[in-house]
Amino acid sequence: MLRIRGLDHVVIRAKDMEAMIGFYRDVLGCTVERESSPEFGLVQLRAGESLIDIVSVDGELGRKGGAAPGREGRNMDHFCVSLDGFEEEEIRAHLSRFGVRGSALETRYGAQGNGPSIYVRDPEGNTVELKGPPD
Repeated sequence: MLRIRGLDHVVIRAKDMEAMIGFYRDVLGCTVERESSPEFGLVQLRAGESLIDIVSVDGELGRKGGAAPGREGRNMDHFCVSLDGFEEEEIRAHLSRFGVRGSALETRYGAQGNGPSIYVRDPEGNTVELKGPPD
């Protein structure tokens, strides 16, 4: 059984990075925590104990999501849940019981710092990141 602590982060694809960053920073009061190179196209904003990641549809991450947000395109890349503990073999065994395959284990940055992470897809194709506590 997976023990979810809460939402770690959500990744939103953006056509207009400045407008999106401005909204979350100025309107909602989030603070910019990290920025990547323009080619990678990622800005992470602190939202309490969670993060809101804004990725440019023209950047390395955003291009993976297909068409830009709009009628035929999606604007959510993935969302991430924090797990209370992270035993890879137990998680994979649990997922397997439901016929769910996980991605390769990687260390990724989240709201609590770097930690183990596996991506899965829900029945409608949404990507969900399962993230363990920081290293």
